[in-house]
Amino acid sequence: MQVDPGTLTVPAPVPTSESAPFWRSCAEERFILQHCDSCGRWIFYPRALCPFCWSSELTWLDASGTGVVRSFSVIHKPGHPAWTAAAPYTVAVITLTEGPTMLTTLIDIAPDAVSIGMPVEIAFTPVGEFTLPFFRPQSAQKSKQEVPR
Repeated sequence: MQVDPGTLTVPAPVPTSESAPFWRSCAEERFILQHCDSCGRWIFYPRALCPFCWSSELTWLDASGTGVVRSFSVIHKPGHPAWTAAAPYTVAVITLTEGPTMLTTLIDIAPDAVSIGMPVEIAFTPVGEFTLPFFRPQSAQKSKQEVPR
């Protein structure tokens, strides 16, 4: 990313009743995911029902904030003009350690250094009025932690 993300004036997420706890936790620099009490699966994106067993018994739990790059793309011409100053930047689909996938922006790495399977960790980043869950290459110390249960 070519600029400090905190200087961007970009469209903000629109929290819903399902996603509000997630956005509040990001503001506190805490990474939480929904966990289904019925089938035991981790869930992302936030929703009212488990997509695996349709249970409404979902609990927000602390998550590791780690994963691996599943896919990525270098953005040279953003879809929204507010991101133009940041280009080129890398967006990636991360397979979280808990299992779900998440679309995010990668920081602290040159676009040509990103690779599929690369371990990453969360990097809470102020952007406008929100703190967004960007990811960066994982430190060696963090890679030894276990998945929360």
